[in-house]
Amino acid sequence: MKNEQIVQLAADACDDKRAENIIALEMNGVSLVADYFLICHGSNERQVQAIARGIKDKMEEHDIPVHRLEGFEQARWILVDVGDVVCHVFHKEERSYYNLERLWGDAATYPIEIGQDQ
Repeated sequence: MKNEQIVQLAADACDDKRAENIIALEMNGVSLVADYFLICHGSNERQVQAIARGIKDKMEEHDIPVHRLEGFEQARWILVDVGDVVCHVFHKEERSYYNLERLWGDAATYPIEIGQDQ
């Protein structure tokens, strides 16, 4: 499966759990860590965990390995590593504090479709 399809699957999983402000950044040429970052947030710890679990479950449904899931217990910033796609699921307060969109300001926004049946 192409990385663009994985980003869209992850975005769909986030949307299914009512994540807010879902964006994807193209990291090619900006970072060696991943080709894409998907960033979103939830309003409380339980929702943040549900979003991360939703991403993990969606990947497993499509036989896409999740290499790592970090920060699940604290649920302030959960990182879901899907290889060339890294999903950052924040608690609302942490997202504004870390502001990855500004930190990685050189990265182009990748268009994802939210709230539409694929």
